[in-house]
Amino acid sequence: MMSVLLQLKTSTGQYKHLDHVYDCMKTWLVTIIIIITKNYYRKNLWKKRGISVIPTTFGVGFYPKFMCQGGALVHVYTDGSVLLAHGGVEMGQGLHTKMVQVCARALGIPPSKVHISEMSTNTVANASPTAASVSADLYGMAVKRACEQIKERLSPYMEANLKGTWEEWVTAAYVDMTNLSVQDYYCIKDIDYDWETKTGRYYDYFTSGVACSEVEVDILTGAYHIISTDIIMDVGDSINPALDIGQVEGAFAQGVGLFTMEELIFLEETSRNPRGQLFTNGPGNYKIPCFSDVPIEFNVSLLNGSPNKRAIYSSRAVGEPPLFLGASVAFAIRDAIATVRKQAGMTECFTLDSPVTCERIRMACPDHITQQVLNQCRLNAGSAKRWNVLV
Repeated sequence: MMSVLLQLKTSTGQYKHLDHVYDCMKTWLVTIIIIITKNYYRKNLWKKRGISVIPTTFGVGFYPKFMCQGGALVHVYTDGSVLLAHGGVEMGQGLHTKMVQVCARALGIPPSKVHISEMSTNTVANASPTAASVSADLYGMAVKRACEQIKERLSPYMEANLKGTWEEWVTAAYVDMTNLSVQDYYCIKDIDYDWETKTGRYYDYFTSGVACSEVEVDILTGAYHIISTDIIMDVGDSINPALDIGQVEGAFAQGVGLFTMEELIFLEETSRNPRGQLFTNGPGNYKIPCFSDVPIEFNVSLLNGSPNKRAIYSSRAVGEPPLFLGASVAFAIRDAIATVRKQAGMTECFTLDSPVTCERIRMACPDHITQQVLNQCRLNAGSAKRWNVLV
């Protein structure tokens, strides 16, 4: 059902007068899913479903302010090929791919002519850390500015030979002894927050999104499955939609691990271990998401018609902003647990700490088994010694 919702938004995003249709359909579809979920409660005693819709807004920018700078170096060779270097580190997020696209777009040439050099301080010095999801913004603008200088230097030869090719213009510029290497730089100057007066701009802009997740919880074991997740993310005018969707999916998976699995447990002092030693120190006892934790139905959509004038080619940062959307799974689990507790006559608010592990889910679902555990804990409260440190 939510996939229909996303398709409708994709089509209506181009027609402003149909936005109210989308809003009505959105409310209608979420209501239908909630009704189906509630019916599932009544028919299944040991398995419950929950649903949650979670929005997020992520401020994009580096602090301290001097981190918001980046450089790029562009060489154009006489055969028409281009060598690009920038200060960002490629770690699988697709930064190099986006920089190649920015360079090719700025120069008006095919991406196949652009070659990229791995980050090195002998080409681009004093690079800021590749973090905070701002690398594409910083280095993209630096690459664009460098390419614009090269285009300006080539413009006399392009005007003199309007029907010429890229290679002919480059060769003409070289013969005329024109420098075809440019180093340029970009910085975000609008971040001016004053901690003493608490005034000014702390972030350059914001990236927003929303996720709707439905889960099925086995209340006897605390195990759960993500039935479906639908995400709509505002990434402006995406430079590379395939990369951005992959980043949204990956950040959501990391968020699921953060809020439902990845628990740090520290040991109390024993004859063998000092107090505070990390117990969850390997894959055997520190759990991270795997392929079976991916939602059975997983839909990701990028919002149309939302350009961002403060970043390269009207795009928005996408690396870290979707992370919090993984919390929609934790809150959907809480919704399922609330139903169990309501059926047991427990309607008061309850605490469910993050990460929402299987143990915490099971103990939050009251029955005679959990009651025996709680009774035993009360009996041994004075004599028993904890094996782990409460943090």
